[in-house]
Amino acid sequence: MQLLLLNGPNLNLLGQREPGLYGHQTLDVIEQQLKERAAAAGVRLDSYQSNFEGALVERVHQAMGTVNGILINAGAFTHTSIALRDALLGVAIPYVELHLSNTQARESFRHQSYLADRAVGVVSGFGPFSYDLALDGLLNYLRQVEA
Repeated sequence: MQLLLLNGPNLNLLGQREPGLYGHQTLDVIEQQLKERAAAAGVRLDSYQSNFEGALVERVHQAMGTVNGILINAGAFTHTSIALRDALLGVAIPYVELHLSNTQARESFRHQSYLADRAVGVVSGFGPFSYDLALDGLLNYLRQVEA
């Protein structure tokens, strides 16, 4: 099974950016730990981060036909990107939306997600553990679909 982890804008600053809100772990550490968890479950996980909307859209397109599921922390694009939503729907790959912080407990403009209504699930508010929960949820979903 092949999964893809997508991280959007400013997530490359994790560990430096607002550590009181996002924690002290870097994205590299989070990705490495998640890849190890995926490998232990017999799954290959590739990761990709970009601050550019079009690059994320292109990476979603490239996943078509090769990836079974997507984990996506779209960052601010969660609340703004119809293009990213359309790409995810266009490739028809199941995905889980995830966030480090609880977006519903933050500014009102973060309450709207262009991705959530078509996601397999949404995980937010658990810091880096959100990635683990999202992986577990997506694997559970995909294994049920395969059965």
